[in-house]
Amino acid sequence: MDLYQLHRPDPLTDIDETLGALSDFVRAGKVRAVGTSTFPAELQVEAQWAAQRGGHVRPGTEQPPYSVLARGAEAALLPTAQRYGHGVLVWGPLSGGWLSGRIRSAEDIDLSAGRAAVERHKFDVGLPGNARKLAAVRALTEPAGEAGIALRHLATAFVRTHPAVTSVLLGPRTGEQLETLLAGTEVTLSADVLDRIDEIVPPGTNLNPDDFYYTPPALADAALRRR
Repeated sequence: MDLYQLHRPDPLTDIDETLGALSDFVRAGKVRAVGTSTFPAELQVEAQWAAQRGGHVRPGTEQPPYSVLARGAEAALLPTAQRYGHGVLVWGPLSGGWLSGRIRSAEDIDLSAGRAAVERHKFDVGLPGNARKLAAVRALTEPAGEAGIALRHLATAFVRTHPAVTSVLLGPRTGEQLETLLAGTEVTLSADVLDRIDEIVPPGTNLNPDDFYYTPPALADAALRRR
């Protein structure tokens, strides 16, 4: 296997034990490299420290969600990955379809089908975070239109622009969607367009906090806050 990534942090297992097992895979020739996915910056640092202390193989990649609407990774996660020389494979650049160009109003979201039915808390515009996403999508169509760029191409070009990003995982469902997205691989954004994006969605901001896809146990479990 070329790359084995930990899908999410496991609070019940010491990272030293996990890295020890992954290192055994590497040394046995079964895995070439190891990494993480959706690990907060502090857990990336802990993994590096544990690898050095325990003589384990060091995680060399991080795979976070990142889009114009979910920019939380910019605050600490991406800078931390840069400091350790990680390859960063971002996913969700279209934010679950919000930036595909298909959504312009609440009527364009069918909460009874597809991804919206499974993850209603990320699409129901009756919720404040999703209302903010819809307002941002509407606002982003203006700079995209002025630059002559499809919204989906603006979205993918935006995540490619960050110096920490190594590659972008597109996740199309059909061949047609793939071809449409690949048509925008040469799109670059001017400083003016990037500044407009920053005005609409400030750097380091997740318009809907649920879009990070990982909640630390200390926040999810009340017992851990009241021992």
